[in-house]
Amino acid sequence: MSPETPVPEPRSGGAALELLVHGVGGATPQKMLDDPRTVRITGDETAAVYRRADDVDAELHPERYEGRPVPEAYCWSNLTSGNGSRALWLLLLPFMVINLAHWMRPATKGLGRSQRLYGVLVRLVAVTLTVLLTAAACEVALDLTAWQCAGSARCVADRSWLGFLSPERHGWWSQPGRRLALAAVVPTALVVLLWYLSNRTWSAYEAQRPPTEGAAGTEGVAGIKGAAGTEGVAGTDEAPAAPEGGAASDDPLMVRPALGRPGFWYGRRLVARLRAAHTAAGFLTIAAALTAAATDHDRGADGGPLDPLGPLLQVTQAGCAAVVLWVVCGRGRSERKRDGSLDKLLISALPATALGVLGLAVVHAAWSRPDWVSTGGLPGNLSFLVLALAQIALIVALVGTAHVLHRRAPHRRIAMRGLGGPAVAMLACALGGVMTGGVAQRVADWLDGDATPGTGEGAIVGPPVLLSWQASVIPVLLVLLLIPVAVLGIRTMRAARRLAPQVERECEEETADALRTRQVAGARATAELTDYAPRLVATISGASLLLGAGAVAGSWLSGQVPGEAARGTDSFVESVADTAQSIGSWLVGLGFLLFVTWGRRAYRDASARRTIGILWDVGTFWPRAAHPFAPPCYAERAVPDLTWRILSWTGRTGGRLVLSGHSQGSVLAAAAVWQLRSATRHRVALLTYGSPLERLYGRWFPAYFGAEQLEQLSAEVHCWRNLWRSTDPIGGPVRVPEDGDRPEVDRGPLKDPLAYGRTMLNPLPEPILGHSDYQADPVFAEERAALLDRLPPAAVPAQRTENEAGKEAGKEAGKAAEAPRAQGSSGRSSA
Repeated sequence: MSPETPVPEPRSGGAALELLVHGVGGATPQKMLDDPRTVRITGDETAAVYRRADDVDAELHPERYEGRPVPEAYCWSNLTSGNGSRALWLLLLPFMVINLAHWMRPATKGLGRSQRLYGVLVRLVAVTLTVLLTAAACEVALDLTAWQCAGSARCVADRSWLGFLSPERHGWWSQPGRRLALAAVVPTALVVLLWYLSNRTWSAYEAQRPPTEGAAGTEGVAGIKGAAGTEGVAGTDEAPAAPEGGAASDDPLMVRPALGRPGFWYGRRLVARLRAAHTAAGFLTIAAALTAAATDHDRGADGGPLDPLGPLLQVTQAGCAAVVLWVVCGRGRSERKRDGSLDKLLISALPATALGVLGLAVVHAAWSRPDWVSTGGLPGNLSFLVLALAQIALIVALVGTAHVLHRRAPHRRIAMRGLGGPAVAMLACALGGVMTGGVAQRVADWLDGDATPGTGEGAIVGPPVLLSWQASVIPVLLVLLLIPVAVLGIRTMRAARRLAPQVERECEEETADALRTRQVAGARATAELTDYAPRLVATISGASLLLGAGAVAGSWLSGQVPGEAARGTDSFVESVADTAQSIGSWLVGLGFLLFVTWGRRAYRDASARRTIGILWDVGTFWPRAAHPFAPPCYAERAVPDLTWRILSWTGRTGGRLVLSGHSQGSVLAAAAVWQLRSATRHRVALLTYGSPLERLYGRWFPAYFGAEQLEQLSAEVHCWRNLWRSTDPIGGPVRVPEDGDRPEVDRGPLKDPLAYGRTMLNPLPEPILGHSDYQADPVFAEERAALLDRLPPAAVPAQRTENEAGKEAGKEAGKAAEAPRAQGSSGRSSA
């Protein structure tokens, strides 16, 4: 439609659009629009905006839409659950979890140094996870396979594919150093693969350009300049909180909320720096393992000219590691502007230098040493113990920092009193330990046949004893978890009995049905379990920290696996240690096999891939600010998409727009609204339903979705309504109270089921909807109509040049002419 085309104004105030955004798990445009004939208006195969075929030219015929908006659907599910390769993201789960910990910083005021320290600590924990994964690959390839099994005649006898490495053959590869150099290809390939995946997704996600500063709002840039001690000044990771009572304004002294800043969804510079640092850390880990083994031999033998090379390489590796730590600690996120610059020298030179150091380590290890014999475990293999100690120390420091931040601005709704971030970081370390330990244990069991690794009965020694201790604490952790799980089960049953009378009172004149009452009351009681998640997370993470510390102490002091360390003690202690070791090893292996099986099934089965996509919908909303190898942030594509669509439609038509978001879609909708300039925000109404904005995001991410931020969002958008049900385990009220002429945002709890029993209008039992089908409730249409009535009448679109107008008209006419043909042939527009 050309800007000069006159648009008659309907009685409801002119052109209106409802932009629907689905939630977790995705939805088809046909289902969202309730029409099998849909047309893609703009976008691509990954994420796009759709309309019904009959609504393609809606702006040309406003008389058809009096009293109702034109529906559009934004579908983004392929950002997280696309092709089969996405199943490989399961292996990146610990990286995703530690990235979440970064965003769980407690909301605070001031304390810029503590905020920066929090971000630095999380990024350091993230580096240890990369080193842990690389060390596990080194353990499997270098230690268990090349050093222990290939050096044992018994083990090689059952593994013919290792025959060319056997010392019995006296071949070129038979020397331990050369076997290690060859095996280093495996962990090196893993690091290269992680770099490749991060770089490829970086180009597709982080490189998506948000609207320009003029579109996103100049107040976002100016506001940050007025906040001393913040990201723009000192390089802190997080955004400063808005002033008390802060609202949308073009006042240059007004501080924008973090998600409203122009550079929030454009983190390519930080991701590039972190990717270079983590890639270098992986290469250096492999180089350190090779050099430590070769240097240990040269130190005990006459290595001749090789004697000084080992220590020199180790010093070089230490220097490179110091540079890696400097890069990780030196800079956080920059959100005050859309920072398109890249540290090209750093992101190319650092990994290349580390790879060069690794090459020198390979040459040094492969140098001929005829008298070198591999016995026992790989020399210098203390990486797992050092990493465990480092992770424990970092988590403890993170707990202290989070406590200081929360104490400055406490709020009763914040999960775990501000310690959610440290708890989740601990879970990331535990997941990393289980996955890496599981791989090492399974490979050791496979190579050693029927013997138990670590007992001295088999052909190989086995993995480091710390991994056996860590596996042994898993059964203890599961036993401890039975207590809170039992408590929650009892609490749920009591809550269902308590809610039963209330359900029967709500059925008014209908005859109470005991079975129906139990169903409804049980659904409400089960939905309440979400609010107890912080206690369960606190129990798991606290127990993991204590048991992990105990495993480190036990392995350090005894130097043996738990079963051997308990020999000679009380018979009960011996049996418990043996049982814990056996069950723990089995559970670790089972967990690893489940990961592999689930990933393989997801690769082949689209429905399983969709299930995994739901996990990523929740876990990858946030940008990669701590770990560059985490699954990519889909919001860095989805939020600019929504922002661009809102800006383009309102700017072209001057009409009213209702942004309608369900579940995770409501979070994307809120983030998009924050990115709009003030004038556009006041032409947008927000309708959220089944929304986790406060219940999950507000409690776990208080610095971004806390009470103050949600109240500010309500003040900035023209009007907002939130619908929720007491049977919904995910959505809930946003708890924004009435403010002057602004009514309370929440409406609920909505009636669910819509009919308690059978009626003339509902002869069959109505389902308990819970988190789904909010549009089925008549309240939805009622509230949408009320939001449209509250929006100001359509404004006059901005004038365009004649050339721009002609191009716009040509595009609209082309879409209108081509849509029927495209729909008839392929069900989708070619636009």
